[in-house]
Amino acid sequence: MLSVCIITKNEEQNIRHCLECLAPTGFEIIVADTGSADQTRKIAAEFTDKVYDFPWCDDFAAAKNFAISKASQPYVMVIDSDEFLENIDLPALEKLLQSHLHEVGRILRKNVFTRKGIRQENKEWLNRIFPKEEFHYEGRIHEQVMALDGSEYETWQAPVTIFHTGYDLPEEQRKAKARRNFVLLKKELERLEAESSSAAVSRDTLPGTKTEGIRKQLEEQFPYILYQLGKSCYMEGEYQCACDYFSRGLSYDLNPKLEYVIDMVETYGYALLNSGQAETALFFENIYEEFGGSADFQFLMGLIYMNNGRFEEAVKEFLKAASQKDCRTAGVNSYSAYYNIGVIHECLGNLEEAERYYKKCGNYEPALTRLRLMKSELG
Repeated sequence: MLSVCIITKNEEQNIRHCLECLAPTGFEIIVADTGSADQTRKIAAEFTDKVYDFPWCDDFAAAKNFAISKASQPYVMVIDSDEFLENIDLPALEKLLQSHLHEVGRILRKNVFTRKGIRQENKEWLNRIFPKEEFHYEGRIHEQVMALDGSEYETWQAPVTIFHTGYDLPEEQRKAKARRNFVLLKKELERLEAESSSAAVSRDTLPGTKTEGIRKQLEEQFPYILYQLGKSCYMEGEYQCACDYFSRGLSYDLNPKLEYVIDMVETYGYALLNSGQAETALFFENIYEEFGGSADFQFLMGLIYMNNGRFEEAVKEFLKAASQKDCRTAGVNSYSAYYNIGVIHECLGNLEEAERYYKKCGNYEPALTRLRLMKSELG
């Protein structure tokens, strides 16, 4: 009932583990190789006889749609070769597929990476399972699942969890990947601008007409592309550039419940802090009502107050975050929040309180380091 579709290139370090994790499911596996010069294709052939060549054309959607076209099953699940199946409930998945025949399934992805020597993890739900005759991908990069008839669609959460290591790269490789993405995203933005402009000057632009509908669809894609451009700048360490794109993206009338909008807001906050604009970031107080219900936003707000010397308010926000059960970024509702409270108390000279909060961080290495230094300084 389900085919797994993968596009890949020069992934010999990941493809074997990716396919080994999938093998026990019994799913049909489709691999579209976009020009590997290493052992990727050979390794893939050990797991499936459905390995195809796709000439790379700077278009991820085209490559994924090609892989989908080779699937023999009515439903597809699309993953990347640096994503590894961690957990799947096959009976539950089959039952959900049968009850959501014309909808899109979302799978949970755990992103793991190291920054400044500290292991970090965040979670996100991604649209990855759908009937191949009703949906396809659109977008040169950071492609999105779209209905073939252009209509909006419903989603459901699949009992599938994958582990993603694609962000866990050495700094130079990470920046090179961000630069590549930026170039492709700029091309995609230019295409959208050209097509939107063409639709706007068409004679067929009256409300309710086909061209008006196309123009509206194009305009709805702008904030997402601007978000991804900002993320690419952020990954490359170009924080002011990231701020500029996020600001443009957030100028649109957006649904605050959309995951990419939430992430754009929060990453914008971090970009402001990283570019020395902590005072400017205080305007996040104005959007607290819309976004302030999550541990991730409360933690960010704590950092904003902390960087503005408003320590009492910062502690309150960190404690709010620590009281939350769930979070997207690991630690913001536990050790990271307690660590920052400890830093504040240490800076204010409240060493006993600082020690208490550092100890609440468990084995979080920055907290252990502060405890060792405090002990050394106290003799």
